[in-house]
Amino acid sequence: MKPTSFGKQALATSTALATAVTCSTAFAASTDPERPNILLIVADDMGFADLGSYGGEIETPHLDALASEGVRMTNFHAEPACSPTRAALLTGLDPHQVGLGNMAEETAPNQQGKPGYEGYLNDSAVPVTKLLQDAGYNTYLSGKWHLGRGEGTTPDARGFEHSFSLLVGGASHWPDMRPAYAPTPDAKAPYVEDGQLLTQLPDSFKYSSQFYADKMIEYIESDRENGAPFFGMLSYTAPHWPLQAPDEAIEKYRGRYDQGYDQIFADRLARQKEMGLVPADAEGAPRPPKGQPWDSLSPEQQKVEARAMEIYAAMVDEMDAHTGRVFDYLKQQGLYDNTIVMFISDNGAEGHDLDETWPADQFPKIRKVIDESNDFSYEQMGRPGSYTLYGPNWAWAGAPTFKLHKGFPTEGGTRTTGIIKAAGLKEGAITNSLVSVRDITPTLMEMTGIQAPDGKYKGQAVKPITGQSAVAILKGEAADPERVLGGELFGKYFVRQGDWKLVMVPKPYSEGEVQLFNLSTDLGESRDLSASEPEKLAQMLALWEQYRQDNNIILPDWVSGY
Repeated sequence: MKPTSFGKQALATSTALATAVTCSTAFAASTDPERPNILLIVADDMGFADLGSYGGEIETPHLDALASEGVRMTNFHAEPACSPTRAALLTGLDPHQVGLGNMAEETAPNQQGKPGYEGYLNDSAVPVTKLLQDAGYNTYLSGKWHLGRGEGTTPDARGFEHSFSLLVGGASHWPDMRPAYAPTPDAKAPYVEDGQLLTQLPDSFKYSSQFYADKMIEYIESDRENGAPFFGMLSYTAPHWPLQAPDEAIEKYRGRYDQGYDQIFADRLARQKEMGLVPADAEGAPRPPKGQPWDSLSPEQQKVEARAMEIYAAMVDEMDAHTGRVFDYLKQQGLYDNTIVMFISDNGAEGHDLDETWPADQFPKIRKVIDESNDFSYEQMGRPGSYTLYGPNWAWAGAPTFKLHKGFPTEGGTRTTGIIKAAGLKEGAITNSLVSVRDITPTLMEMTGIQAPDGKYKGQAVKPITGQSAVAILKGEAADPERVLGGELFGKYFVRQGDWKLVMVPKPYSEGEVQLFNLSTDLGESRDLSASEPEKLAQMLALWEQYRQDNNIILPDWVSGY
């Protein structure tokens, strides 16, 4: 793949680092199979069908190669939005247990000040990073945090030895430090390195994905002589809005989406069936309430829609290219084979538009700043100072079998890309067994031989991990058909057991009542069985109530459109 001008510069830097290490006689991190390195890569708001290895047309050769070397999960579930996913990812617990029962930005009045709704990763559980540190791992974070920005809640206080991070949910992908949602025009997005707040970004920060990959390479390189294994969390902010990418990367996709999202939807669905990622008889998901047929748009509307997707594709392409640089670095050091590599998206595709994300009646101050401080013109789309979202139509094509998108407890909101490469796993395998983001911590602990704390950690009471190790599933064993998995965010909730799923979403996305689906025949959640299956409905309602009690869930007294 041809890198952009930013990519060429970064590639030269990582190659120089690799050459220096290759010529050295020092150890480079861990080559001991009993102590594998871990690289956890998190995309932000990426659709289930974006990668080439998941049926997409975006060029993602490095992540596709990872898929061919490891296991692709087709039933992997994150939380419906970013910070709850990250909380579950690092602790192995339901986000309501560890402070992210709701996103800090969305906390309802009746949730404020309540346990589990602190809006940051609280101290009730031990992050896997601390357990890995205790076991002798070097621990690094490069990229998005979104789990706290106050004293004692930043990455350095949660087990990361070195970290460069964006503390909030989103920002410009350029070095201008423009927040994705600013209360004032002169506000700066908060970035920290090793706990120190930055007033400006380094000169080497040209584009977000480039810099985060550079930092991860730098951190691994900095400890290469100590021979210790590393845990690196490469937490991209791509392709989260505002959609922005280098001109050269966008140009690569010019005209590729002129056919429109209806055609891309059909093409991706067909490829996913051919690849065995969804059943051959799977139906396409219903068009979302705000969706419009492509041929109903004016030529000007089509032009803008196609441009938004060109930028989005460029962002995913760039993320793949810079991830490839990290892979190349590890391979040149002889570390790649002894590194567990996992790639996930933190939730489904982002299908909200600006009116839903920051409605003028609920967030008038933020919305006013966004409207007045950003460039929405076609000519500037994707460039510094621009503000583009790709909305419900492209999100629909982002997961053509699944209903809705980020922010919802439907399959389109939670079922995401999940790839893992590790020793002992079959190359090129696909599993359709249920795996949750809450299972990542216990899975990594089993793979590294680290024991979970037994109710206490360094004298402090902590909650036991509730996620389940997925090692057996990844090796081909069947999942527990009786497992119950529940979730709630923004007052929208679900609970599932086996193929049965209870869902509650507000109007206009449903009639405002609980719905019952059987995913074995209805992945798109389009046929409500609540009237025809009253006994099963009662069983699922009982499971929801138990989940609600077990996790001290407080349904918000208002629900935003987010």
